[in-house]
Amino acid sequence: MIRKLTFAAVLLSPVAATAQELPTAPYLPLDMAVEAAQTALSACAADGYNVSVAVVGRDGETKVHLKADNAGPHTVSSAQGKAFTSASMGRDTAGLANFIGENPQHDGLRYMDERLVIQGGGLPIKIGGALVGGIGAGGAPGGHLDEACVRKGLDAIGAE
Repeated sequence: MIRKLTFAAVLLSPVAATAQELPTAPYLPLDMAVEAAQTALSACAADGYNVSVAVVGRDGETKVHLKADNAGPHTVSSAQGKAFTSASMGRDTAGLANFIGENPQHDGLRYMDERLVIQGGGLPIKIGGALVGGIGAGGAPGGHLDEACVRKGLDAIGAE
């Protein structure tokens, strides 16, 4: 009996367990997301474009969405989709559109997720080499113009 109790005590005694370190991942702070979005919106407004700007985190979830007073209703989903696409794919949406255009066998990328928008105007947000989100604009008369605005947003927060 004592032998069984001793054995049980040994099994149930606290063992010096080594704690595993939790993984850490870089993320996009809200204040940086707001600054990038506001800078991009202001840049487009200065050029006379009424756009929407969206910033998403690495997970594709919206952190910030701004819509100029006179931006069309379509600009909301356009900006959101471009930001999502850049965060999801880790690349600019214009480059992705060109890639698909030059490689039609990859056209299925357009249909992988209904949130993807394969048009110019979305850029990934990388800080210190880590992908932390995406930013997109919609509403300027050309994806290259949307992209120029969001590029200024990235510059404002020191993102790549």
